[in-house]
Amino acid sequence: MLRLIFAGTPEFALPALTALLAGPHRVVAVYTQPDRPAGRGRKLGLSPVKRIALEHDLPVFQPENFRAAESVATLRGHAADLMIVAAYGLLLPPAVLAAPRLGCLNIHASLLPRWRGASPIQHALLAGDSHSGITLMKMAAGLDCGDIVARRRIAIADGWSAAELHDALAPLGAEMLIDALADIDSLLAAAEPQDEAQATYAPRLVKAQAEIDWRKPAAELEREVRAYNPWPVSFTALDDDNLRLWRAEAIGAPAGGAPGEVLAHDRDGVSVQSGDGALRVTELQFAGRKRVSAAQALDHRNLAGCRLGRAP
Repeated sequence: MLRLIFAGTPEFALPALTALLAGPHRVVAVYTQPDRPAGRGRKLGLSPVKRIALEHDLPVFQPENFRAAESVATLRGHAADLMIVAAYGLLLPPAVLAAPRLGCLNIHASLLPRWRGASPIQHALLAGDSHSGITLMKMAAGLDCGDIVARRRIAIADGWSAAELHDALAPLGAEMLIDALADIDSLLAAAEPQDEAQATYAPRLVKAQAEIDWRKPAAELEREVRAYNPWPVSFTALDDDNLRLWRAEAIGAPAGGAPGEVLAHDRDGVSVQSGDGALRVTELQFAGRKRVSAAQALDHRNLAGCRLGRAP
């Protein structure tokens, strides 16, 4: 039986933590990001990992970082064999990486060395990758640059959003983790270095990049809508407010429309001219309203003839 520390914060980490709690090993401590203000009331919200940890009466630690010597000393005091990290959100210093007997094992949502960084799922979709996967990595100082312990590949289905790719990868990571722990000493000893020449990076997303530029080709805009669902969600200007785009697909379009011009709005979607082809929006959200299908949106407003986006 291994003594484990688990470090994670969002929903992606939950299948792995749940699998560990149901298995033969002992989770002696859980680390997660500090509680953050959330929602309209800006009340402090618990991370998904913290909620599960408290339900199982696990000790929870939430350091802002590990710069303080006492934070490292506390972690070292758990006398853990291994630290499992899944979307924790902090870069771990060498002192933390060396604290557990076997080091730290990261569950990363890409086929490393492709898409190192905070947003690998979204960047795989933005790039139009045909495959993604999970990499188990022995952590080292630096950004997702440790040796590869295991890797498993899956196809990205047509039309998948970031939410759907996330939901395929999270349980895969948990499954791979449980398999790896059964022979962890041998796997860590055989871990292979990453090919630095193949490394690409997936920086953290910001809301501003989700604004639609209708001069881009429709195929690129479709990838953006998929990648930014469920956050930050693609948006475009409509009159004096924003229209959010949740689902869309690239289609052919007759020449002549200006980028951002709504060519048609019917029950099949809202067809908008782009720089090359048209984007058919099938699920959208008017300001102050719930997200709806294009057919349901007709009950509120027919967008045919409107111009979307900011004025040039």
